[in-house]
Amino acid sequence: MAERHIDHIEVEIDGVRRAVAVDLDESPLGWLARRRGRDGRSFIAPVQLIAGERLRADFTRAGMAPRLTANWDAVTRTDRAGGGAGLNASEAMLAARQRVGRAMEAVGPEFSGLLVDVCCFLKGLEQVEQERFWPARTAKVVLALGLDRLARHYGLSAAAQGPARARTPPWQDPAPPH
Repeated sequence: MAERHIDHIEVEIDGVRRAVAVDLDESPLGWLARRRGRDGRSFIAPVQLIAGERLRADFTRAGMAPRLTANWDAVTRTDRAGGGAGLNASEAMLAARQRVGRAMEAVGPEFSGLLVDVCCFLKGLEQVEQERFWPARTAKVVLALGLDRLARHYGLSAAAQGPARARTPPWQDPAPPH
């Protein structure tokens, strides 16, 4: 059996940060994250991978992918009065749909279709280029730009940033010279 490339990334789900396992062989983003360019850097940055996988998680949670089999959830689910805290399944799906909608609105029409194709439907870059009649190796550049915009929407960045000069609290001010 072939070795799987499972990695753990941290994503925010329903306001809670959680570590999730990602099969890097399954996702075109995982493939791009493992490959290196001539300069030795990954084709996509870790923050771009996290943004794309977060979109994919919401897309899946929202039930937006076409079903290939029967939906057995309705048969096996039992709704109890006074159930546990949190959202029920339909509320969670609706919330995920809203998150996907906000993300697509934030990245704009230039990038939304490509991001859905690659991140959610797991299409390869060559397939996207063929379907859109783009020149070879164009999708990688456009995808990187779209993932940057998606990461910005999610509030992700490669490095923590704060104000150029933070105000010093009065109790930390150095003593005035004598």
